[in-house]
Amino acid sequence: MKINKTNVARLLDKAKVTYQLVPYEVDENDLSATHVADQLGENVAQVFKTLVLHGDKNGYFVCVIPGADEVDLKKAAKVSGNKNCEMIPVKELLPLTGYIRGGCSPIGMKKHFPTYIHHTAREFEHIYVSAGQRGLQIRIAPDDLIREARAEVADVIREAL
Repeated sequence: MKINKTNVARLLDKAKVTYQLVPYEVDENDLSATHVADQLGENVAQVFKTLVLHGDKNGYFVCVIPGADEVDLKKAAKVSGNKNCEMIPVKELLPLTGYIRGGCSPIGMKKHFPTYIHHTAREFEHIYVSAGQRGLQIRIAPDDLIREARAEVADVIREAL
């Protein structure tokens, strides 16, 4: 099966970054990272989701976190220099980033936003993030992703109870 290169893949090629495109079966009723991890046969802690937030002082920013976790809005606001922040409404995602829900990648958004990736990414040899469309993930070394997304490593997830 031929996999069409996404904009994310072209940007990584241009930067000479090693990665792998990994297709998976999309379930329109379950766009969760947990579903993606199951489809890939991978640990959900290695499948990262890309969330776009809006802060009260500094505007839009991005958090890339392990698939089963939830963003901690207080921590995210603090690392991004905001007092408060919130997830953006789904209807704003495409016009803002060029991506749809379930296919949002931290690489290749219409405009670069400050990006924060959870520190657990570095615990793995490779992690997965969206390749910019539903049904396709990129398998990439965490440090390559951090560099290409111009991301800061931070703790932005809610602690498990």
